[in-house]
Amino acid sequence: MADNVTSLFRTGAHSPSMAALARESGESGPLDFCIPCNPYFPTPAMFDELTHRLREIITFYPSSADTITGELCNLLQLPPQCVAMGNGSTELITWIDHLLVRESLAIPVPTFGRWTDQPMETGKRVDMFPLQESNGFALDPAQYIQFIRSRGSRVAVICNPNNPDGGFLPRQTILAFCDALADLDLIIIDESFLEFADAEAEPSVVEDAVMRPNVVVLRSLGKNFGLHGIRFGYLVANPSLAGKIRSMLPKWNLNSFAETVVFMLRDHGAEYLESLHQVRRDRLDMARQLSQLPGLTVYPSQGNFLFVRLPVGAEGTVVRDQLLTEHRILVRECGNKIGSSSRFLRLVVRPQVDVRRLVSGLESVLYGSRRGAAVPEPNNNYSSGTAAVDRLVSSTNGSGMQGLAAAAQGQGQDQRQQQPQLAPVAQWPQQQQQQQPQLAPVAQERQQQGLLTAVGAMGQGQGQRQGQGQGQGFGQQGQQPQQQPMTAMAQAQQQAGLSPVGAGQPQQQPGLSPVAANGQPQQEPWLTPVGQPQPQQQQPGLTPVAQPGPQPMPQPTRWPAAAASRGTPWPEAPANNRVG
Repeated sequence: MADNVTSLFRTGAHSPSMAALARESGESGPLDFCIPCNPYFPTPAMFDELTHRLREIITFYPSSADTITGELCNLLQLPPQCVAMGNGSTELITWIDHLLVRESLAIPVPTFGRWTDQPMETGKRVDMFPLQESNGFALDPAQYIQFIRSRGSRVAVICNPNNPDGGFLPRQTILAFCDALADLDLIIIDESFLEFADAEAEPSVVEDAVMRPNVVVLRSLGKNFGLHGIRFGYLVANPSLAGKIRSMLPKWNLNSFAETVVFMLRDHGAEYLESLHQVRRDRLDMARQLSQLPGLTVYPSQGNFLFVRLPVGAEGTVVRDQLLTEHRILVRECGNKIGSSSRFLRLVVRPQVDVRRLVSGLESVLYGSRRGAAVPEPNNNYSSGTAAVDRLVSSTNGSGMQGLAAAAQGQGQDQRQQQPQLAPVAQWPQQQQQQQPQLAPVAQERQQQGLLTAVGAMGQGQGQRQGQGQGQGFGQQGQQPQQQPMTAMAQAQQQAGLSPVGAGQPQQQPGLSPVAANGQPQQEPWLTPVGQPQPQQQQPGLTPVAQPGPQPMPQPTRWPAAAASRGTPWPEAPANNRVG
């Protein structure tokens, strides 16, 4: 029975549903640390109301999508002509790809899998910008812009916060990013998890998107409201873009459960705000407890999940399977996410009583009788539905090649010192300092410990995840860093039969081409391979985690409305300083 349950994880790119796990095990579902939803909403009273109305809900047709969208817009104080509601964010991503993405799309990885798989399934080129483990997977917007320019991408995506690592960019940084890329066909800001962030009072760019010609903001309802099974989400854009998507959606693409919940929300705004505040408190407590496990690294997050790296010697699929079969705990192992590896887990924020059970299970699997130090499984059986992605990921399974770390360690520091500097053109807007502890830079911490800094396509990022008082400027258009000498790691990869990142030699697999270390595209661009994190040495001690403290809880008397107009136009970069 246990083998049947664990086999469900080897049949696709996503985790199996809770219903599938329950059918296969013959028992109720496990304790869920995998699906990122809100554990405090809806309230028990709301569930009782839904249960009482169940027969009515499933018997009759719902209202049209326009009616349900209109109620949501009244709730959020958004113009209905700028909103399109979908049967989950995946439906909206699908139509965005079909209607608005013409030839290429850039996306930082690791990230939500549909942003990479969906465009490739329709023949688009996906330019993957690897987030560096050595920099805590923080996104450097200036380097990302330079990457977009060098690849010639026509659509750019930012997930804020990012899934699976929870990385966050302040609102003014996002707006400056949009200003610098105003000439692109489309800029997509995926704010599916932004309701759980507390680094800023008003981090969303929804109100700004309705005034811009090429910006779409994606928002989730299932994640925020803890109702993934209902499948509802929405996007916000200018009337032309939103109308183009809305015109292609079926008249009854939203079900009766979605309608019922949307019309219930007007009476439960205070409970919803309190649920978000509780998730933020739980996130701090959960990070503190997990960071006390020896060798476990916890990355700062603004989502309702935490991204963790397992100790050296532990393999994610083994840990996942043992937690499920021995402790009935479900976690998200990230070996099938492009840009990640099986040493990483995404753990959803849950109440403290559940976290204590998770910590106990991890202690047993990782340290009890050395059961966690298992030999890595040779294959993750990743399947994205796209052959090109499968070939890319299965070549190394996200774990790199043995022996490369020792070969590159001697020259890693010298190469990092030779990394070219970006020429600043426009300074980032000044960001407000939050009353919260500063996060120690991950790269600096690892250099002090003598660990190998990962070699990636874009070099080392400088910014911390939560933003600094003054950010970096954008790179100038057309100004590219000079080609760096091949590192020892790249030489070892070449000798091993792989085409290393930065070596300038294309992969032998058809349809794939490597990206040089300075971000220059090759002659046959199709797919940007991702430099996977390399196995690292055992870290002495613990990696401290500093989480931003939650802001004071407001006392709402009604549903939280969208912020009033700020009365000032969105920032415009000087014409002679604009990239592109």
